[in-house]
Amino acid sequence: MRVVIGEDDPLLREGLALLLRAEGIQVLATAADAAGLLAAVDEQRPDVAIIDVRMPPTHTDEGIQAAVEARRRHPDLAVLVLSAYVEQAFATDLLVGGAKRLGYLLKERVGRVAEFLDALHRVADGGTAVDPEVVAQLLTRTRPDAGLDRLSTREREVLGLMAEGLGNTAIAGRLVVTDGAVHKHIRSIFAKLDLLPTDEVDRRVAAVLRYLRAADTP
Repeated sequence: MRVVIGEDDPLLREGLALLLRAEGIQVLATAADAAGLLAAVDEQRPDVAIIDVRMPPTHTDEGIQAAVEARRRHPDLAVLVLSAYVEQAFATDLLVGGAKRLGYLLKERVGRVAEFLDALHRVADGGTAVDPEVVAQLLTRTRPDAGLDRLSTREREVLGLMAEGLGNTAIAGRLVVTDGAVHKHIRSIFAKLDLLPTDEVDRRVAAVLRYLRAADTP
């Protein structure tokens, strides 16, 4: 795996690089700001870009904007975004462009090395990895939604795990049920949220976005 890191904190930036190299992952370049990150991605063409949400000069959303731009320039690029806090609007900005090859983790997850590496490999392999704490806070802060209100407790659990990026088999393992039961719950979720099968809409992503958009509504 070939990686570029965008992180303005020098200790975290170098710590990430050391961790990844120790795991046999090739760190092609590191950058302290969004411009440097984009230049490194353009030049090195990595498999994955690890990007801090808040970067110089304003430390607001430069990292998110760089992530969106990097994915626009290089559609096959996997992106793993790191954030100190749960920021729904930023997660929404990323997911609107599609959830494949995308991760959104809290920085504290980096200290849990196995979980961090699992998320990194998941996005590199074309999957999604959303921090469980992000999902939990979004679910508890979600405003009423007629479709969401129709979901059973188990269906909400399944949707929460979908939002973390887990596939059907992983969800079945987490809930200790069969793959068939998970498939049945997901079909019911799609029906209750009025998500019809089309070529244009990824229904799993659309279901997660219902939570994100509701949470962002004032």
